[in-house]
Amino acid sequence: MENHQKKQVSFDNELLILVNPQDEIIGYLDKKACHQGEGKLHRAFSIFIFNSKGQVLVQKRSAQKPLWPLFWSNSCCSHPRKGETYEVATQRRLREELGVETDLIFLFKFQYQAKFNEKGSENELCSVYIGKSDDPIQVNENEIAEWKYMDISELEAELQTHPERFTPWFKMEWQQMKKAYQEEINKFLNK
Repeated sequence: MENHQKKQVSFDNELLILVNPQDEIIGYLDKKACHQGEGKLHRAFSIFIFNSKGQVLVQKRSAQKPLWPLFWSNSCCSHPRKGETYEVATQRRLREELGVETDLIFLFKFQYQAKFNEKGSENELCSVYIGKSDDPIQVNENEIAEWKYMDISELEAELQTHPERFTPWFKMEWQQMKKAYQEEINKFLNK
């Protein structure tokens, strides 16, 4: 477990998948270059893990993150690397960041761009997934500073009171999930 908690799993030179707005591959570029300036459009994914109580797992991003360090965000997010499918990449990242494995359900895909001060930007075509797990969480401290399960009402209140504490993609995804996928999520959680 100690090895997992400190293992480096993100690298500036890992090749990400550049795409057009239709999600067709147009090339590859290292992660650092993908996030410089206005950013280059690339594939990404976000995962929301719920437990059997219907709570959602949120994480505070590590202070080492170049973009949005120490901001609260969804359970897990990252990028497929060159040659990886979304299915392989999502399961890899769940293991690397949280030490869990679970089946995921794809909800939707959206494109967004967000700039973080002068440090860089996210420019992503992001696929959003949900999963359910009660397995013990073993966070990778290189990636995650804090984590907790939150009741939906508690999360909603926090988003209303302190939206500045959350990553921009988390707020966009959560709003879309509530607006268009609430019924599907409730069914998934057996509510």
